[in-house]
Amino acid sequence: MKISMRILMFSLWVILSLFPLLAMSITRHYTFNIEYLNVTRLCHTRNILSVNGKFPGPPLVAREGDRVLIKVVNHVSNNVTIHWHGIRQITSGWADGPAYITQCPIQTNQSYTYNFTIIGQRGTLLWHAHISWLRATIYGPIIILPKHNDPYPFQKPYKEIPIILGEWFNVDPEAVISQALKLGGGPNVSDAYTINGLPGPFYNCSNKDTFKLKVKAGKIYLLRIINAALNEELFFSIANHTLTVVEADASYTKQFETETLVIAPGQTTNVLLKTKPYFPNATFLIAARPYFSGQGTFDNSTTAGILYYKHHSHITNLTLLKPTFPPINATNFVANFTGKFRSLGSDKFPTNVPQKVDKSFFFTVGLGTNPCPKNTTCQGPSNTTKFAASVNNISFTLPSVSIMQAYYSGKWSNSVFSTDFPTFPLRTFNYTGTPPNNTYVNNGTKLVVLKFNTSVELVLQATSILGAESHPLHLHGYDFFVVGQGFGNYDKNKDPAKFNLVDPVQRNTAGVPAGGWIVIRFRADNPGVWFMHCHLDIHTSWGLRMAWLVLDGPGPNQKLQPPPSDLPQC
Repeated sequence: MKISMRILMFSLWVILSLFPLLAMSITRHYTFNIEYLNVTRLCHTRNILSVNGKFPGPPLVAREGDRVLIKVVNHVSNNVTIHWHGIRQITSGWADGPAYITQCPIQTNQSYTYNFTIIGQRGTLLWHAHISWLRATIYGPIIILPKHNDPYPFQKPYKEIPIILGEWFNVDPEAVISQALKLGGGPNVSDAYTINGLPGPFYNCSNKDTFKLKVKAGKIYLLRIINAALNEELFFSIANHTLTVVEADASYTKQFETETLVIAPGQTTNVLLKTKPYFPNATFLIAARPYFSGQGTFDNSTTAGILYYKHHSHITNLTLLKPTFPPINATNFVANFTGKFRSLGSDKFPTNVPQKVDKSFFFTVGLGTNPCPKNTTCQGPSNTTKFAASVNNISFTLPSVSIMQAYYSGKWSNSVFSTDFPTFPLRTFNYTGTPPNNTYVNNGTKLVVLKFNTSVELVLQATSILGAESHPLHLHGYDFFVVGQGFGNYDKNKDPAKFNLVDPVQRNTAGVPAGGWIVIRFRADNPGVWFMHCHLDIHTSWGLRMAWLVLDGPGPNQKLQPPPSDLPQC
């Protein structure tokens, strides 16, 4: 009896001692129904694609270490996939989501369960559709909370508020991109920008569709700011308030203050907003407007919400204060702003930038042309050409099957993809000077193969072909370190001396400046096929995209998991 009691007490002690570990991470289940939703904005009612009848879509909330299962059920006529933008997807590339890269699309009346574990990440990311331009309305926030009892490395906020910037079209965005690709010209631009799906008072019929943020005096708020717009980098500001940056792309940063943020599509920025210690006799515009460095047309408008202070007495006729923005094409301001970002680099959150490089690459990114089909007239740069875009002059063609499924099966051939993507430009020229006369691109489905754990340095050089323009590049499956940036042509003899190898910012999406370059480093420690593309969707549609094939490592946890049984088929 005594022995049994001792065994029982010992077992109970073991269970209780392990309980904190067991409680640290859980499995979270979500169902995302892709369905139609009537939405009216700017006095136009559209039947949009939504998740669970919400626009923007519902937040996905989890903690670092949690396993997440999201069953996506397609109730619409469009094929669809969802990308969990910025989630590392360690060995779970089947859950990454880009159509024809890691999976075939989910067809009408079919479903697929995305299954992944959040490893070593906490902060703000986003989810969005990843096929054609469906992400115009299919998007929402990802909020990864720290592990239990792990504090933020900054002052605890009184409240946390997601702010999602988007673009609204009065017509179906699928019709917009379809027409643009058919005729070869630039696409019709959006009709408004939005804050949490609302355009705000500067647009027709939109006073009632204005985001409002009520705050208390003397409090600290954490704003989780996401740019889910299709085609525009945006300035963001709150009138008469200073923002303190604390995180970028779900990586903590050293703090710095700013009046104006610049945020590219796919990027996220967490900021602290310290409200005034007293009730001000004013309300304040929360506003976003485009940063545009290219040629052609763009949506030159401003979305706005209103920040107002909670007060018990009835106060009317308050002054409405508006923020001041840099000029639309303030490229130097953007470069100075992005240059302020530094990784936190603390003992708990070290900056593990590769100090030694195994493989070096040099990629040009920019626009170009394809010839018009015979006996047709196009609306591209000339009536005989269509707009295109490329990486190292290769305009990436999506196959009709999933690249990763073909690779994993071992039954692929060059008709699906080849592994001869050029590691350096096929022809050199003055990349940011006078462009060459021949602007034609080559078309193909080419990949770069990396051995597991290769440390990579990649120069991303913008070109001036058809105009110098900023390109926010997103790498799936990885965070990378931006170790250098500059204007003009990258100089391999001089520029490395200026690299920051101590505390460079860690991101999943970074802007290659108009007429300039950035250098990134990452360690290829995640096997699978990983898409890299410009996050301006028109440039992606024109072909500014490529993919990396990272081979399995030797260890059991260094191999791509087998494909799930419900993986969609093409």
